[in-house]
Amino acid sequence: MSSDATGIHKLEDVVDLGKFLQARRARVNPGEVGLPDDARRRVPGLRREELALLAGVSVDYYTRLEQGRAKRPSDQVLDAVARALRLDETTRAHLHRLAGNSRRDMLRERSGVRPSLETMLAAIDGFPALILNHRQDVLASNRLARLLYGGFGWELESGPNFVRLLFDDDSREFFPDWYAVCSHETVAQLRKMAALFPDDAEMTALIGELSVRHRDFAEMWAHAEVMDCNIGWVRFEHPMVGLLQLYKDQFRVADGSGQMLVTLTAAPGTDGYEKLALLGAEG
Repeated sequence: MSSDATGIHKLEDVVDLGKFLQARRARVNPGEVGLPDDARRRVPGLRREELALLAGVSVDYYTRLEQGRAKRPSDQVLDAVARALRLDETTRAHLHRLAGNSRRDMLRERSGVRPSLETMLAAIDGFPALILNHRQDVLASNRLARLLYGGFGWELESGPNFVRLLFDDDSREFFPDWYAVCSHETVAQLRKMAALFPDDAEMTALIGELSVRHRDFAEMWAHAEVMDCNIGWVRFEHPMVGLLQLYKDQFRVADGSGQMLVTLTAAPGTDGYEKLALLGAEG
């Protein structure tokens, strides 16, 4: 993150192609791509000339690309650079988006939740479900979600931001896999959404605040990871029912708002299913 003279953090490392390339280049181990990893390297990762060699472009052209002086690089060049940087499909798409300097795929924030989504959320009774916006503010939640997170002292009805909650010191007690499952994936997803909402002042302020307050966040942000909606198992250490393992799915709302429906489920007959039932009955 960088800041101007007033100390206000900006999203330069999200929307700036050069800064993104520098961050990703620093993460590639020379030995993993067949290059000597000598002790004379002053900075981690690949040198510019090494990346250019791997991508099959001239050093001069790659330098201009990182410096923002290469106008509209071709898809072929970007794909070659993505391969050299060992990017996955989601991060490759992010690279193309930055290089194209186009906002045709940028999204537009919606102020509230559509009534149809509110109705659907209210009808979901057997497992926790909630709706987040692109900043991961809680816009709506069902009864079981409020019971689940209420056990940690999180009041979902107040519309908290999930990223802030996850980086609170107490959250590590609630999530046994805090680093790998919660915060790391959350930061990577936040980076992607920040690029889709580059003019969102609240997003800018959130990232700046977390970067200053939490060293873990700042380090994860510097990794320049980009991730789509994350799915998979999440473990909770709940004060009422103990260890609870649920499967997390995120469904992007197809209206261009950046909102997503998040569900936490467990198959009937499993320990997680029984504990959700117990939590619902006790609440």
